[in-house]
Formats: sequence, structure tokens, C-alpha cells
Amino acid sequence: MSAIILSEHDFRQEFREKIHAIAPDYQFVTDTKNLDWSQVILTIGWSSEWEKPLLAENHHLRWVQALSAGVDTLPLNTFANQNIQLSNASGIHAQAISEHVLAALLMDTRGFTRAVVNQRQHRWDAETINFRYLGEQEVVIVGTGHIGQQLARLLQYFGVAPIGINTDGHPVAGFSQTYSLQQLQQVVPTADYIINILPLTKQTYHLYDEAFFQQMKKSGAFINVGRGPSVVTSALVTALQTGVIRQAMLDVFEEEPLPAHHPLWSLANCVITPHVSGVVPHFQKVFMEIFLDNLQQFVTDGQLARNQVSLRDGY
Repeated sequence: MSAIILSEHDFRQEFREKIHAIAPDYQFVTDTKNLDWSQVILTIGWSSEWEKPLLAENHHLRWVQALSAGVDTLPLNTFANQNIQLSNASGIHAQAISEHVLAALLMDTRGFTRAVVNQRQHRWDAETINFRYLGEQEVVIVGTGHIGQQLARLLQYFGVAPIGINTDGHPVAGFSQTYSLQQLQQVVPTADYIINILPLTKQTYHLYDEAFFQQMKKSGAFINVGRGPSVVTSALVTALQTGVIRQAMLDVFEEEPLPAHHPLWSLANCVITPHVSGVVPHFQKVFMEIFLDNLQQFVTDGQLARNQVSLRDGY
């Protein structure tokens, strides 16, 4: 019986052939029916249904390649305890999410958010639309990884001097200034836009709470393309309803799908997209560039070449 690569996603034949060329002793499998779980050495993606059989006492799992950048839903502590390596797909979503955020910013600065509301009410009312130059806005990007850096580069073309927030405040190319996560409150009161691109960790869970929104200026806007549980949703709803902040543009939520009765749906100053900012047109191609590099390294010496996740830090 050959070793098994169990994949949550079925890839095109051209990529299966590349996998076989690198790892001829491995069998690529997507169907778990009659699967000998003890032969699974690595997985592409992860399913909660796999956890019990894959992590059983006699398992041989050594590596999980996540299909996404975020890995907060995976059993990280168990992986750490059992010496299972984890890599993610960080970087493949940078262009898609950056363009999504840029679209949101331009939609807001050019008045489209208000125009859509007026259209629904059949109102020709230019007086209610506040136009601004994007280059004159103070934009704070919370998260200076692949996505944050790509977004910062795009924003520079519009004259924006982005401010970055990362774990320790280290300088990052493309940002005019950087601050540590503990210093976030220093830039919140003057920011026109605060954009969350952080992964979900113990440090970022409910980072954006009532106190945070109270610190924002009333004309400020909050954009979330990171993780829903980073936000105390009830606090954000209250901030939008009471005018504590002007606008929110949200792609991720604490509860997904967002329930039909949720108050966020009916707020005129909230734009909702259904967790689509990271959708990549050529997913298989860009994902396989990461996976095949890692696979080549793995069959050579059991290590990973790219995007290895710290199981302690969660990213």
C-alpha cells in the first residue's frame, strides 16, 4: 500500500501529474470511502470529519497543507503535540483582497455607498453625498503581511501614505509608519479608514470592541477582510446605529453565513459582502506553486520550503 495524499479539493489532471512526478510513491486521494486512514501522510486542506481517524493512535500524518491563509479552525495544539507540520496558502489572496479593499475605499470616497441608498429610495440627492480624495485620507492597515503590503503598494498610486500595524512595530516597505499592535490606540483617533487584515489569534480575538470604536472619529470607517471574531459584533452594530462611526464595510463575520435577521443587513451605513474578498480567479495554479515547492522539499528531507505556520502563534 502506497502512502496517501488526502485532498479536500480535486485538482486538474495537469497538477495531479506534477504531484506524481515529485512523489511517485504517493497516491492522490479525494474520496474517503474505504480509505486506509493510517496510510495518510499528508493532507491538502482539512475537514473536521477527518480529525478523529487521522489523529488516531496509529496515524502517520506528518503534514497538513491548508487551502487558505487562515488556520484558526484547525486543531493547532494537537498538531503541535504530535509533531505534525502545517503550512498555509498565505500570499495567494493578496491581489484579490487588496483589490477588494481598494474597491471599497473608492466606492466610499466617491460616494457610491450613499448613492446606492439614495437609488433604492428613488432620490436624486447629490447634497447627501460627501466626496473625498482617497490620497488625502489617513489609512491604517492592521496587518502588514502579504496582503497588507500589496494593498499599501496599490494605495501609494493614489497618494496615500499608509500606516501599518504589526505585532512588534517593525518597519515594512510601503508603509510610511508602522506601530505595534499594542500601539494601535495611538493612531485610531485620527484614522479615516481602519482596515483589519489580521489572522485570528488569542491576541486578535475581539480586538475591535466597544472601547476601540469609541476611540474612532465619527467620520471614520472600519473595513474587515481579516477574521470575523476579531470584532465584537454587538459593539460594531451599536457604533453604526448611534453614529459613533460613519461607515463599515464587512466581508467576514463572527457568525457565517450572517443570519437573515441580523441587524447589520438593514443598516444603511454598512456594506456587506459574503466572505468573497479572497476569491482567486486562478486558485489551482497559484495554490499549486506553494504546494509543489513544499512537496518537493517534504519528499527530500521531511521539511517544508514555504509558508510554514508557527503552531504556537497560529500564523
